[in-house]
Amino acid sequence: MTECPECGFVYEGFDLEEVPIVLRQLGVRFSIRIEGVDYPTLRRRPEPAVWSPEYICHVRDVFLIQRDRAVLALIEDRPGFARMYRDERVEVVHYAEEIPGQVAHDQLRAAADLVARVFSRRSPDEWQRPLVYNYPEPVERDVAWLARHTIHEGEHHLFDVDRILSQGVRRP
Repeated sequence: MTECPECGFVYEGFDLEEVPIVLRQLGVRFSIRIEGVDYPTLRRRPEPAVWSPEYICHVRDVFLIQRDRAVLALIEDRPGFARMYRDERVEVVHYAEEIPGQVAHDQLRAAADLVARVFSRRSPDEWQRPLVYNYPEPVERDVAWLARHTIHEGEHHLFDVDRILSQGVRRP
């Protein structure tokens, strides 16, 4: 059984019928989590290598990228995907200039809905369509794994946000 050693997410234990519901709930949960957070405080990274407001932007972008990957996997035979360049995006896309509450409330919720739609009402054959996931190394997966991995990304980053918030981020 594949379980994340940090957040405890179990891939095999996740019902595919629940994917769209959970993805939409993740959008709401992120918004609620940072509601009322003192944004100047939230903008400071706890440590140089630890993201803070960037988590919200990152999860938004993960949802959008995973949506595109799922679409390709449902259309093309065994597609591979370019890296997301998650660390480079922080600077290139100017995550630090974004307003975390606005990103979480509007953009992340919309991205969660968009990715949920592509994973909605999939047939057993569609869940089994192969793809090549290239991070951290190329490995053949299927659309079902991609859906579960998308949820894991959201859950894991929400776990990280909770850790950051528990380290004394002030609320007004």
